Amino acid sequence: MPVVRAAEAVTHEIHAARFISYATPLTGSRELCAWRGEIPAGTRAPAHTVDREEIFHLLVGELLITLDGDTERVRAGDTVIVGAGATLAVENPTDHTALSWVTTSVGLTARLADGTVITPPWAN
Repeated sequence: MPVVRAAEAVTHEIHAARFISYATPLTGSRELCAWRGEIPAGTRAPAHTVDREEIFHLLVGELLITLDGDTERVRAGDTVIVGAGATLAVENPTDHTALSWVTTSVGLTARLADGTVITPPWAN
């Protein structure tokens, strides 16, 4: 039975946020990836356009999520469905770290406004 223990999860950091990867092809998942995101207080991640659908569930805290130009305040327990081709920006305006759980299909890439393409290892 494939079980990824907390101590075996791989941590990645980019744009001041931390991504703790649990389900990827390296851990035995063939179709889906899942990770916990840690978004520190005061963090504003750059807008990026994703090529696959993501399900973003906020576990702890409060965030400002901008999806295709519309901004919503998201609180613990809320879920944001990010469609393929959507542009997403995440900001933590609070003084506490926010924790999220995100799932997507294997192979996700994200394009920044300057054209840079990111192939995040926690989603591939």
